[in-house]
Amino acid sequence: MARAILIVLDSVGCGGAPDAAAFGDEGSNTVGHIADACATGKAEEGRSGPLQIPNLDRMGMGGAVRTASDRPAPGLGDGAGGVFAAATEHSNGKDTPSGHWELAGLPVPFDWYYFPHTIPAFPDDKIAELCERAGLPGILGNCHASGVPILQEHGEEHIQTGKPICYTSADSVFQICAHEGHFGLERLYDVCKIAAEIFHPMRVGRVIARPFVGERSGEFTRTNNRKDLAITPPDETLCDRVVAAGGRTLAVGKIGDIFAHKGISEVRKGKPDLQLIDDMLDFMDEAKDGDFIFVNLVEFDTNYGHPRDPTGYARHLEAVDKRLPEIFAKLRPDDMLIITADHGNDPTWTGTDHTRERVPVLIRRDGLTPQNLGIINMADVGETLAAHLGLLPGKHGKNIL
Repeated sequence: MARAILIVLDSVGCGGAPDAAAFGDEGSNTVGHIADACATGKAEEGRSGPLQIPNLDRMGMGGAVRTASDRPAPGLGDGAGGVFAAATEHSNGKDTPSGHWELAGLPVPFDWYYFPHTIPAFPDDKIAELCERAGLPGILGNCHASGVPILQEHGEEHIQTGKPICYTSADSVFQICAHEGHFGLERLYDVCKIAAEIFHPMRVGRVIARPFVGERSGEFTRTNNRKDLAITPPDETLCDRVVAAGGRTLAVGKIGDIFAHKGISEVRKGKPDLQLIDDMLDFMDEAKDGDFIFVNLVEFDTNYGHPRDPTGYARHLEAVDKRLPEIFAKLRPDDMLIITADHGNDPTWTGTDHTRERVPVLIRRDGLTPQNLGIINMADVGETLAAHLGLLPGKHGKNIL
């Protein structure tokens, strides 16, 4: 029996979603537009020249962009030599749970609740309940916002008043930002648990704890102690199927939180992406036949996609790409590795939110013939890994190999 490894490069989309216009994202293309910026000298801070991701490109990243969106990505090839596809999402959302659940074989069977673009954004009765149950003097924010700007805007007042900063985005989320020292990390987690009890029944997908440090505006920084409280998947995912068959799902990054720890055997999280790759490599040393290593590398999304920083995004792609040979070296002959994404977050796009895009699917396993597998469905990723592990077919998707 083999092992399976799925790495989600959070938000590394490749354009071309057939329903992008319905989300206001027609023409968005995360990898394509980053490659454009690099090729035209618009991404020169801390790096220079065309986008340099040779390992991802040999696996088929350039080919996936062409397949998804019918356009080349400057500096990247056509995928010859790789085994790759571009996957279309069918869940009605462009958020983290939707993408991850569908990759794991479970398209979201309902519509998420999204808060309106009003001030205040949250229902008065729900906020009153949160403040009463959590012993809060009130909240700050109460609007749609990007995390870093609202932190700098309200951080000092939060420290002075003890009121947490609450905000949302185009995703189905309720985010709570509080100071690790002045407010307390465990207290923040407790407040988020209460918020999840209030907002999850509305089908708000996630309540997110956003801890930070610093003493004054301009110096505040978010820490790696983020915690996502997600709605429990309503049916089995690949994670559950692996465990039911006697294997383990070894989660790296925020995977455990995304799946509400359902079907998750062990978690390593709370570190920057390059350190999470170290944790993944440790899991590769420890994993046994039948185990599934499920990885999320989130900094593409949080540090560079939402802040609309194509240069930083390019640097991070290049930094992660340089680590891939270490991963390849630990693959056993019967292992399957798939590198993909959960949605887009085009750093050249308007606004600050995720973008509706297809995602690259890059496959490595000994004995595969290089090929372009074309346009597939996101759920096919989970079914391909399930078949590799010898699991019975699931309810959604198919084995593309």
